[in-house]
Order: sequence, then C-alpha cells, then structure tokens
Amino acid sequence: MQSKQLRNLVLTALFSAIGTIGGSVLEFSVGAAKVDPMQHLINLVSGVLLGPWWALAQAFLTSLIRNLMGTGTVLAFPGSMFGAVLVGLAYRSTKKLWLAGLGELIGTGVIGALVAYPLAKWLMGANGALFLFVPSFFLSALAGVIIGYVLLKALLKQKQFRDFDK
Repeated sequence: MQSKQLRNLVLTALFSAIGTIGGSVLEFSVGAAKVDPMQHLINLVSGVLLGPWWALAQAFLTSLIRNLMGTGTVLAFPGSMFGAVLVGLAYRSTKKLWLAGLGELIGTGVIGALVAYPLAKWLMGANGALFLFVPSFFLSALAGVIIGYVLLKALLKQKQFRDFDK
C-alpha cells in the first residue's frame, strides 16, 4: 500500500472515531432543533484534507458505527454523506475553503434533509413536516462548518498542511 493511501486510510479511521465519539458528546438545542456539529466539522476537515471519496467513506462509517451503537439514527446516513462528498468535490475543483463549507451546507442542510424526510417517514414512522428537517439539518451543519472553517484556516497556514492533498 502506498504511503498516501495508508495515510488516507488511517485518517479516515481516525476521523470516523472522532465523529462517532464527538457526535455522542457534543450536542445542544437551538429552538426545536438538536444541533450536533461534530459530524459536519469532520466532513469539512476530511473532505478538504482527503477528498470526496475518503470523506464519503468516513461519513458512512461514522453513521454506521453510531447506528450500531444506538447513538444515531438512519437519518445520519443522508445527513452526512451528501455533505461529505460535496465538500470534497468543491474543494478539489476550486481549492476554496468557503466553497467547501458551502458544499457541506448544501449537501447536508438541503439535500441530506430532503432525502432524510422520506426515510424518516418510511423507516421511523415520523409524521413531521418537511420544513422541519431543512432548518434543523442546516443549523447543525452551519455550526460544524463554522468551527471546521476556523480550524482548517489555522491548519492550512502551517507549512506541513499546505500541500497535504498533493
């Protein structure tokens, strides 16, 4: 296995572990929404540092482990995977951190919420309105993106991280 592949594999496992633990510990309420920013922070960091497909693997693994542990729901899958891929694609094509953050907001806050609604209705018997999903997913993603953006701005100023994705 090449060193870059091994590095990406190890970081994906590490990010999955941090997302699993952090997603169970760091959460707070904003109105009716439960805000859990850790997964979105991890999506942003892994999408920028590792690319879209490793970020997708991280989001899937984190969602799977949280579901197996009973600390997550099936909504974690669409709520993280679309955002992770869009972060990676946006950053890979533009190298602009703010566009990567926008990818998480659109991927999770809009697309993930829209996909989660029929899943919640079908698999969980939830009868909530669609308009409740988008604001809560978006708020959660926004909190994680803000924290992740600040963290990545600091990391990417360091020499050892400037060419991390090459």
